[in-house]
Amino acid sequence: MSQTLPFSKEAIHIDPTQEVERIVSLLKQSVRMEMRRYGGVVGVSGGVDSSVVLAICVRAFGPEHVAAIIMPEKESDPESEKLALHVAKHFGVEPIVEDITPAAEGFDCYGRRDEAIKRMVPEFDANVGYAVKIVLPGDLLESEILNVFMLTVVDPQGCETSHRIPVTEFRQIVAASNFKQRTRMAFLYYHAELNHYAVIGTANKDEHDLGFFVKHGDGGVDVQPIAHLYKTQVYQLAEELEIPDVIRARVPSTDTYSAGGTQQEF
Repeated sequence: MSQTLPFSKEAIHIDPTQEVERIVSLLKQSVRMEMRRYGGVVGVSGGVDSSVVLAICVRAFGPEHVAAIIMPEKESDPESEKLALHVAKHFGVEPIVEDITPAAEGFDCYGRRDEAIKRMVPEFDANVGYAVKIVLPGDLLESEILNVFMLTVVDPQGCETSHRIPVTEFRQIVAASNFKQRTRMAFLYYHAELNHYAVIGTANKDEHDLGFFVKHGDGGVDVQPIAHLYKTQVYQLAEELEIPDVIRARVPSTDTYSAGGTQQEF
């Protein structure tokens, strides 16, 4: 007869001290012994995942062999860069800031995206203060509506309107926006090759299992040290690693769209 186990958040509780030691050991083995690299490059966003990975890399390689790359663009939340700088300095790593705006503009990232938006909202103009984000309805489990993405447009006066996104426009907006993540991947590998380092990924198990990453973007890395951990478990490591409280308390965000937006919304 099978035994029914109680379901609670304790079911995925881990020993954070042992888990950090295990990941550090595996990272040393993978990067130093197998890849023969000197250290690691981490894209630091100011969020808890990248902060945890940065802290683990510092333990594995020492701060002098870790490159913390901060990659804002013109639509990024300024708070993200501020927190990324804070956590890098907190762990003794000299941050490197790469503004990806010129590269994204070279790909016409913003123009291609806005072209699709204007087919839905002709008055949209990012140059005069309009902002956008893509969201899912927040009450899907309690409602009978279809699971479809919505485009939220914020006008210069702060008024929001929501529009159901046709599939063609959705694909174009996402495809154009993904230039940002793929540009960041290129910068990470520049610094990795410059220093003979490995690119260390920051995706957790939730993102990995749901496919919540960009192929050859934030998914383009050499090793994924926390891809086996649920977000709840990442927070356990964050406490163990003494990630600054301001980062641990921050609501996770994609920081991809000009109107902001949490990971939960997307």
